[in-house]
Amino acid sequence: MMDESVKICFVGSGAISTAMANVMAQKPNHEVYLLSVEQDVVDSISNDRINRKYFPNVVLHTNLKATFDKSILQSSDIIFLGIPSNVAVSYVRENKALISESAIIVNLAKGFGENQKTIPQCLGKEVPNQIFSMKGPSFAREIINNLPTGFTVASKRTKNFDLFTRVFSNTSIYLDFTTDVMGVELASILKNIYAIMVGIVDAHFDSPNLRSLILTKAINEMRFIIGKFGGEEITMFNYCGFGDFTLTALNDLSRNRTLGLLIGKGFFTDYISEKVVLEGKVAVNVFVEEIAKKRGIKTKNLMLKELYKVFNDQKYDINNFVSNITKI
Repeated sequence: MMDESVKICFVGSGAISTAMANVMAQKPNHEVYLLSVEQDVVDSISNDRINRKYFPNVVLHTNLKATFDKSILQSSDIIFLGIPSNVAVSYVRENKALISESAIIVNLAKGFGENQKTIPQCLGKEVPNQIFSMKGPSFAREIINNLPTGFTVASKRTKNFDLFTRVFSNTSIYLDFTTDVMGVELASILKNIYAIMVGIVDAHFDSPNLRSLILTKAINEMRFIIGKFGGEEITMFNYCGFGDFTLTALNDLSRNRTLGLLIGKGFFTDYISEKVVLEGKVAVNVFVEEIAKKRGIKTKNLMLKELYKVFNDQKYDINNFVSNITKI
């Protein structure tokens, strides 16, 4: 499979898929498609070169095409899953008959698959294809404006790492590589949890000293948990680790940081919780209630457990959160 003739399909036409696809479409030897279920998105891209739902002010590259036709999967060399984590596995399961065994499948979603397993773990049981994870500090609106952005590419085998290097060469996307798929997936899930904590801290204290203290404790706690799952601690120093965590924890474009700010200021309600899917809130409950118990990880002395109390103890006094986690 040579870079001069690569057919690329993004499943999903949301912000991250549109942004990454537009970058890749700028290389004339790429054939790039957004496979969508949204009529208005396909029509607006096909007719006006604009994804009005997600980027109404950005004219997309003429090499980027949008389609409803799933048969595009049959001839795609690389398939990026740009859909929510809770549907990624079922989508591949339902459409695997359309996917060539030689195609590379890339998970972009940040969250668990089924039964508290990572998405690559689940996909590995569904299809024979080589599965990749691609995670990093990547706000979609920055990517679509061609600002330099880093991603970690992970697969258990190094085969096809060179393909990614060629496909993304001379673009605004920069890569590092690892075979630590578990570490990459966990880092992308955990960073949402700890971003909420940083948001709560910043809502109470606009203190550079305190913020840096909590950031350091959070990075060490993430490193500890990744190690307990058999991941490599050094993964925290890839784009998917330190980079993605600090982006999510320190920027107000982050939904999970914003959740922390709402909690810290006393504006978070059950109504907001029910209406908005927030990865960090889901992840902290899964970690404490299910995964930690199964793996014998004691959470009593982890900041993770304190955030769990915030979401599950109706009498929890949020004013004590900062002092409680600094003592851990």
